[in-house]
Amino acid sequence: MKLNNSTLDQLSPEVSVPAYDRSILRHGIVHIGVGGFHRAHEAVYTHQLLQAGGSADWSICGVGLREGDRAMQQVLSQQDHLYTLIELGADNTNVLSVIGSITDFLFAPEEQDAVIEKLASPQVKIVSLTITEGGYNVDDNTGRFNESHPDILYDLENPQQPRTVFGYLSEALDRRRARNLPPFTVMSCDNLPENGHVARSALLAFANLRNAELASWIDAKVSFPSSMVDRITPGTNDKHRQWLTADYDLEDGWPVICEPFYQWVLEDDFCNGRPEWEKVGVQFTDNVAPYERMKIRLLNASHSAMAYLGYLAGYRYTHEVMADERFSHFIRSFMDEDVTPILGEISGIDIPVYKQTLIERFSNPQMGDQLARLCMDGSSKIPKFLVPTVQTLVNEGRPLSRVAMIIASWALYLRGQDEQGQHHEINDPMAARLKSAVGDRGNLTPEFLGMSDIFGTTLASSSDFEEAFDAALDKLETNGVFAGLQSLQDA
Repeated sequence: MKLNNSTLDQLSPEVSVPAYDRSILRHGIVHIGVGGFHRAHEAVYTHQLLQAGGSADWSICGVGLREGDRAMQQVLSQQDHLYTLIELGADNTNVLSVIGSITDFLFAPEEQDAVIEKLASPQVKIVSLTITEGGYNVDDNTGRFNESHPDILYDLENPQQPRTVFGYLSEALDRRRARNLPPFTVMSCDNLPENGHVARSALLAFANLRNAELASWIDAKVSFPSSMVDRITPGTNDKHRQWLTADYDLEDGWPVICEPFYQWVLEDDFCNGRPEWEKVGVQFTDNVAPYERMKIRLLNASHSAMAYLGYLAGYRYTHEVMADERFSHFIRSFMDEDVTPILGEISGIDIPVYKQTLIERFSNPQMGDQLARLCMDGSSKIPKFLVPTVQTLVNEGRPLSRVAMIIASWALYLRGQDEQGQHHEINDPMAARLKSAVGDRGNLTPEFLGMSDIFGTTLASSSDFEEAFDAALDKLETNGVFAGLQSLQDA
């Protein structure tokens, strides 16, 4: 049975369905970048609020800006924009829900003016984004907006036929300004630090290139709340679709797979109203930075910690790593002894409970979270997720053996071969430079740690860290990952 409005009342009682009238919903939110994470996160919170009797003013209109979004638009339009959320529990129990909060999807390459007019509509009060870190067009090294990108130059010349998110947002805000309409809030839901500040800086940089008066209006009127978002959402594959059909007689072209856990901490800074998401578990705050720091240093850094060591040891999934006591002990020690002492207190969060939840999430065998995914783009992840912790440990004279082993494992991973002799690709925009830096063992430490755009200057100038890094490299090269972890545990 194909998923659509007409089949909702025929689905298995094990599948929860929208209890609200979708035909009366109004688009208070436009979301740009409808992928698995958005459909497992913001759209789910919004669905739950509608289920609880929330205002009909807050449904979501999806927008795809890239050619790659065409498939999602086509699948969702064939299903009345419904889709199945499948939560895979660690105990092999699964919870299925049909999500109804998205009620339209515009494909921008073929509907440019329709997208702009939707954004300019007085009904729309929030424009949310999951456009990936690269979508903000900011140079990783300088932090500056890339003004010379061909699509940016095109949008400046063709403001009513834009290609980029900044072109669409600027043109829509300019129309709202001309019509004396209040602006919308721009709400980034991407997994990067200070995502609201990043979105604000990028949009203002573009708007200043286009029209200084428009930029001043945006600066004065538009809100850009930062948020911390969290939910592991592996990619959907044919096995998931086939399982849904076989076990539930339900045909869904693009269900969403996710873990049961989800979290959203959001700055309460909206210029034109917002849904009452706090009623369904969103934590509002004046400052999201401590929560971001907690997640980045405990969850994201632990992912990197297990990724390279685990891959070198021959494991390929996070649950395989966590089933090995040597690894689980290492990860827990990293969280408890290296990160927690420098985190400080975080309002509303029980840190020991949060860490135990992370261990359970990493260990969920149903998620099938691939280490190869976590190993990607280390040159972007390591500076954000791990280096700030290492720098603090160095500055405070704390032990460095565990963090040195994590970074040493990344260096060895960059050689492109695990301990069983299996070769792997280095999926990183800086792959050539990274491989060159680790190619000569005699010069590896100064060459690798000397990459100041990745490690800053603290690590290369610290004799204590250089010594710990060299020792970790020797252990891993001579005796392998398992012996290296055991030596840390024995110590």
